Amino acid sequence: MKITRTPRTPERRKRDLLRRLETEMDIWVATADADGVPCLVPLWFVRHEECLWLATRPATPTGRNLREGRRARLALGDTLDVALIDGDAEMYGVDEVPADAAAAFLAKTGWDPRADEAPYVFFRVRPRTVQARNGEHEMRGRFLLRDGNWVV
Repeated sequence: MKITRTPRTPERRKRDLLRRLETEMDIWVATADADGVPCLVPLWFVRHEECLWLATRPATPTGRNLREGRRARLALGDTLDVALIDGDAEMYGVDEVPADAAAAFLAKTGWDPRADEAPYVFFRVRPRTVQARNGEHEMRGRFLLRDGNWVV
């Protein structure tokens, strides 16, 4: 396949990424356990105050991995239009989650894990690096955030 499009500017990539974080409902969540066994699942999410908030049951592999490993790789899109977010995770029980974060999650997804019969916890993922690229021709300049700071 020959790519004929001009690569997006870093500023355009950041705008596109922020729009996707506002409009897309699911994000791929990759974690690993202490033995390095990977786990990859889609979860609903919301971006709130520069962090991504997820909810899952604490006994799932993803819940355990996030709680114990405190790291995640999140991904949006397909292989030709991907955003990768590496971040640090912190767990919040339903009685500990900041009310504004839970409200933002409810407003976006229409679901309140705090009211579910099954036990759920929230995870705040604070991005450390963010990459965005739309094909091989955008590999250069793909890092939009490094060490928790926007470079764009």
